[in-house]
This record gives sequence, C-alpha cells and structure tokens, in this order.
Amino acid sequence: MALDENIINRWHSSEILLIGGSAGSFKLMFKVVQFLPADLNKSVIIVMHRKRNFASEIERLFARNSMMKLREIGDKDIIDKNTIYVAPANYHVLIEGTGHFALDVSDPVWFSKPSIDITFESAAEVFKNKCTAILLSGANQDGAAGLLKLRDAGSLTIAQDPDDAELPEMPREAINMKAADYVLNTIEIIELLRS
Repeated sequence: MALDENIINRWHSSEILLIGGSAGSFKLMFKVVQFLPADLNKSVIIVMHRKRNFASEIERLFARNSMMKLREIGDKDIIDKNTIYVAPANYHVLIEGTGHFALDVSDPVWFSKPSIDITFESAAEVFKNKCTAILLSGANQDGAAGLLKLRDAGSLTIAQDPDDAELPEMPREAINMKAADYVLNTIEIIELLRS
C-alpha cells in the first residue's frame, strides 16, 4: 500500500518511537537503527526479547552501526531525544510520567523479560498521541495488548504484516485485537520512518 498523508503526519508529530519484537525481528530492527538520522528529534525505545542470562552483543552491534546515540536503558535514566534506548535483558522497562525509565524485576510476561506489553502500556499512559509504536515478528502474544492500549490512548500503532514476518504470531494477535492502525511490510515500515 502507498503510505497516506495521515500516517506520515502522525509519524512526524510523534516524539517517541517504540519498537517491540521477538524472534525474527532482529534484521528489521538493525536496518532501522542503521538509517535513523542523528537529528531525528525523537526518542527511540527498542524492546526485544532475549534469552535469560545470555550476554548480548546487540547493543555493541547496534551502536557501531547507528548514527544516533545508542545506550542500554538504566534505572532512572532520563529519556532524551536523538537517542536510541535498548531494553536490557532480565528487566521489564517502565516509562514514568517524569520522563524517566524504571527497571522492574517482576516475573516474566508471556515467558519474556523484558516484556513488550509492560513498556507499551506504561508509554500509553505517558505519551498518549505523541507516540508511534511498531510491533514486529515474534512467536507469542506479547505486545498485542500493549499496542491496543497505545492505540486507545491516541498513539499511531503499526503491526508488521504477518505474511512479511519471520514469525507471524505476535503481529497477527495485534491485528486480531484491532490494536493496529496500520499493517505494513518491511519496505513500508522503512519508507515511513525515512519520510
């Protein structure tokens, strides 16, 4: 589909970009990290499922290939623009109304920590219509309920086209719940974020 003026305008007016994904989402996240400009004037928050107690090279790989500042989220970090934040393994990431992150060690959600739902739901309460959220490939339902909460709060919500996702369960559940304003494939997601 051709991107309409509404989706482009809503993307441009967003202050926050949330990206959630699990298995099969890494390649697309990596592409996004590579092309986002240093002066995007938005904060980017990435929540990706990872194996517990597995030392990840994700931040180093992303940082080496990003034009934006990139860092792993720490407890009480201030959310700055022109920065990509990556959720750490073994913690849930909440967004507080004061513009800070909070890390939480409670039980996994959908067998995952970090949970996409937890971050998306807290972002909905804080950012409302100033947020664009994208839910990518994954093998469970994490992120769908959070995406719906974001949509209900006025955020621009996007699910990756399940036919385009390596593992379609996660975006398909969001679509079934009517949580996505738009369903886009990889090319369309990149086109939107570059617009």
